[in-house]
Amino acid sequence: MNLPQRLLAPPPGWIVETDVVVVGSGIAGLTTALRIAAGGPEGSGLRVLVVTKDVLAAGSTRWAQGGIAAALGPDDSAEAHLQDTLVAGVGICDVDAVRVLVDEGPQAVRELIELGTRFDRSSTGELSLTREGGHHADRIAHAGGDATGAEIERALVAAVLATPGIEVIEHALVLDLLPTTGGGVGAVTLHVMGEGQLDGVGAVRARAFVLATGGIGQIYAATTNPPVSTGDGVAAALRAGAVVRDLEFVQFHPTVLWLGGSAAGQQPLVSEAVRGEGAVLLDGQGVRFMQGQHELADLAPRDVVAKAILRRMRETGAEHMWLDARHFGAEKWRVRFPTILATLTSLGLDPVSDLIPVAPACHYASGGIATDLSGRTSVAGLYACGEAACTGVHGANRLASNSLLEGLVFGRRIAADVLSTVPAGSPLLDLGIDVRGKGIAAAGIRRSLQQQMSADAGVIRDAAGLARAAAGLQKLAAQRSSEPRTESWEATNLLTVASALVAAASRRAETRGSHWREDHPDRDDQRWCGHLDLRLGPDGTISTDYIPSSHQLPAEGLHPGGLHP
Repeated sequence: MNLPQRLLAPPPGWIVETDVVVVGSGIAGLTTALRIAAGGPEGSGLRVLVVTKDVLAAGSTRWAQGGIAAALGPDDSAEAHLQDTLVAGVGICDVDAVRVLVDEGPQAVRELIELGTRFDRSSTGELSLTREGGHHADRIAHAGGDATGAEIERALVAAVLATPGIEVIEHALVLDLLPTTGGGVGAVTLHVMGEGQLDGVGAVRARAFVLATGGIGQIYAATTNPPVSTGDGVAAALRAGAVVRDLEFVQFHPTVLWLGGSAAGQQPLVSEAVRGEGAVLLDGQGVRFMQGQHELADLAPRDVVAKAILRRMRETGAEHMWLDARHFGAEKWRVRFPTILATLTSLGLDPVSDLIPVAPACHYASGGIATDLSGRTSVAGLYACGEAACTGVHGANRLASNSLLEGLVFGRRIAADVLSTVPAGSPLLDLGIDVRGKGIAAAGIRRSLQQQMSADAGVIRDAAGLARAAAGLQKLAAQRSSEPRTESWEATNLLTVASALVAAASRRAETRGSHWREDHPDRDDQRWCGHLDLRLGPDGTISTDYIPSSHQLPAEGLHPGGLHP
């Protein structure tokens, strides 16, 4: 494999300067930007530039249905939330990171409410909390029934637009992170796609950079991720020399609406909260097959449910399973799940009288750019947050509704670190030699890549399939383009991330969490209770290093050069 270390692109036609660049406009990016710009009673004095691939309000957060998890109920505790998270993570969560999440989460949610987020409440005015898979308590706060992400995004966007010191560039694809003469990141190149404030390829110089670019779901043919989720941040970080961790742990959501065997692209999600409210899974004979599979049955962690669905599909030859929520009645569907109801109705399904066809599809990357507890990566000046990051919270399988909380909590932590280390008015660092990019993939490889990954590196994996995936990606890498444009840059990012994922999945010879190796069906704590760190070498190949789980990032963070070795 010969992956490019810099994308082929025209030289920057414009250069702007700021203090902090935040790439991404979901809960992670906007929280970070808001906290940095606010800084204190009189503001921080730092200028923040938010870059987003679509419009500001189109971050991946708005697609989140179920809610945000935090120990907010009178019968719940941070310790109970911690234990549920560790169980879901199957032995490789960073305990310190999880403790940060559950301890700081409740206050972070309360401040989100103070910002203007309108969560659903009971008739007595208390937060209406529900339960999802893997949780032993009602701790999921939701809004608009099943429109939690959209409501959080609305409140954050309104706050950003009202906060001095934040500028926004929309319709901008992040290309590459440019080094300084002393190492680290000193600039980012962008391509503004026609409708933004600037035109064409340009560069932004700054003192700190935050990647909050969301997921990698478009490496698969069927996903709940929006079309913009092409792994741009993870790929750019690899090209900049950053460590990427746990990328083999891709969560396939068990209940994605089945639209037919040939359906591709973004698929509608049927939130886990539907099962949290009492819906059950059935096979074609009407049998509740989750009973006896796990103590929580239909509300088991997502990897358990996805595997059970696939096993039953293979046993029966069915293309999907069924979700039964007919007993909810029309009123509960209308009030609690209006978004899902509208989607089902538009497709000719009435969940009050019809079973809902569901099957697993790619949903969430538990791994990403490795960070410490302050969001710092292995490259000086570069932070990562949200789904693009690997904080250690999720381990081998994300606990339901911990993702929004992670973006919220660690966005605040990044802001605190930036505010303490980047004084307003401090000079910009000198950039290193600008080495022009030489590589870019052909735009037309995208569909073939997605089909290859779904066939050989999806929910069920084995050595033979992963070898086919690696060989297929190698052939696609040989298809180069000399025409830099959005489709080719995205294809290159997809190829880079897919290659890294296959390298990690090939090496991890066990089944753990959302990584299911059919040829190694058992969990192997003796050899594999740890992490695989991925790097892009100067020869364009991906290397993997095994880090035992006893190695935990220190609470005090990184040394000035980045992650501890």
